[in-house]
Amino acid sequence: MGLFTGLLLLPLAPVRGVAWVAEKVNDVADRELHDPGVIRAQLAALNQELEDGNVSLEEFEREEEELLDRLHAGRVRPAPNHRR
Repeated sequence: MGLFTGLLLLPLAPVRGVAWVAEKVNDVADRELHDPGVIRAQLAALNQELEDGNVSLEEFEREEEELLDRLHAGRVRPAPNHRR
């Protein structure tokens, strides 16, 4: 990158920085959303909530289905592609 191009693109540096940070946050959130360990812990907590009577059976079944869907989706989804 030449000096002239660098000077012209300098005002865009904060935008590129924010986009980079947003991409990293998205990557971490996506990994956590599909992390089997996190999902299993959430399932265990949900089971405990049901046993303690803090959630109804209908709510338990709905949330359990969502967690199991996430667990299954995490197993079949392709690995994230860092270079686009």
